[in-house]
Amino acid sequence: MIDSPPLSPPVAQDLASDAVLNGANPLVMRQLSLVCGAGSRLECLERWYLFVRDAIRYDPFQINLRPEENAASRTLENQSGHCVHKSILLVAGFRALGVPSRLGLARVRNHLATESLERKLGTDVLTPHGYGAFWNGQRWVKCTPVFNRSLCEKFGTSTLDWDAENDVLFQPLDSVGQRFMEYIEDYGLFSSVPLDLIREQLLEMYPHAFDAEGNWSLKG
Repeated sequence: MIDSPPLSPPVAQDLASDAVLNGANPLVMRQLSLVCGAGSRLECLERWYLFVRDAIRYDPFQINLRPEENAASRTLENQSGHCVHKSILLVAGFRALGVPSRLGLARVRNHLATESLERKLGTDVLTPHGYGAFWNGQRWVKCTPVFNRSLCEKFGTSTLDWDAENDVLFQPLDSVGQRFMEYIEDYGLFSSVPLDLIREQLLEMYPHAFDAEGNWSLKG
């Protein structure tokens, strides 16, 4: 992973529920209760991470820049989402569990992009790629809940498992030693979802993917 921008300690906003990171939404709270049960905080963090990773289907074309369409609760309703959606859901749940958390954004190169995805995007560069980060009491720990188990099996790579102490990001190699995912640029961690930055990145890299009204038009 390339060097990241300097990281500041947690602030009050890193525990807040807002319109997008809406961990206080009843749907999110109910799902947290179902997933986490009566476990310790660390057990709950792991269970929520695994739920978001495997129960929410990854869809790289599911992009909509309206705030309500990026809300954690909407991703639960859809049971699928873009990497940013899944990471927003992860962060919202972590905050609801009382753990300071932020959304991370980066530019990556997907060396195993499907032919359909690469043809429609016109490149194997994906931006912005979303991940999550939580404060473990001493430092920010980054984690990526994006590729579900069935998708990893299809691509011949292992899942990214939970680690409460060390960064867990995309595998640089697949199961036979070929390059899988490469981070090109890390935009840093955000206490709120920067929808303007996300739009700017999408327009810069995939201008052909927007219709005349400025809405994302590519479908899977």
